[in-house]
Amino acid sequence: MSLFDQISNDIKEAMKAKDKVRLETLRNVKKVFLEAKTAPGANDELTDDTALKLIQKLVKQGKDSAEIYKGQGREDLAEGELAQVAVLEAYLPKQMSEAELEAALKAIIAEVGATSAKDMGKVMGVATKRLAGQAEGRAISAKVKELL
Repeated sequence: MSLFDQISNDIKEAMKAKDKVRLETLRNVKKVFLEAKTAPGANDELTDDTALKLIQKLVKQGKDSAEIYKGQGREDLAEGELAQVAVLEAYLPKQMSEAELEAALKAIIAEVGATSAKDMGKVMGVATKRLAGQAEGRAISAKVKELL
C-alpha cells in the first residue's frame, strides 16, 4: 500500500474515532499530496519517496511555526502545531540517534575521501541522499562540520 493510500485510509479511521487533530492533519497532508500529483510534469503519480519528502517538509514547517509561536508567547498555538507534527512523524522512518548519525557520516567521509572543511560539499551531497528521511539536514550539516 502506497503512502497516499495509507493516508486516505487513516483519514477514514480518524473520522470514525472523531480525532479532530489527526483528521485535520491528514487532510492537509492529502491536499499537499494531491497538489504534488497534479503539478506540471508529475504525470499524476506520487512516489513514496516524494511523499516522504513532502511529509518531512511539513514536519519542518510545523516545528518552525511552533518555535515562532513560543517566541511570541502563544503556547496554545505552539501546542497545536506540535500535536500535528507528532501525527506526521508517525509516517516517517525512525530517526537516527546521534551515535548512529556520527558513525554513518564517518563512513561517508572515508568513502568520499574528505580531509578538510573544503570537502564538505562532497560529503553533504552523498550524506543527504543516503540519509534522507533518517536525519534532518541541519543535524547532518552540523555533524559534518564537527567531523571535518
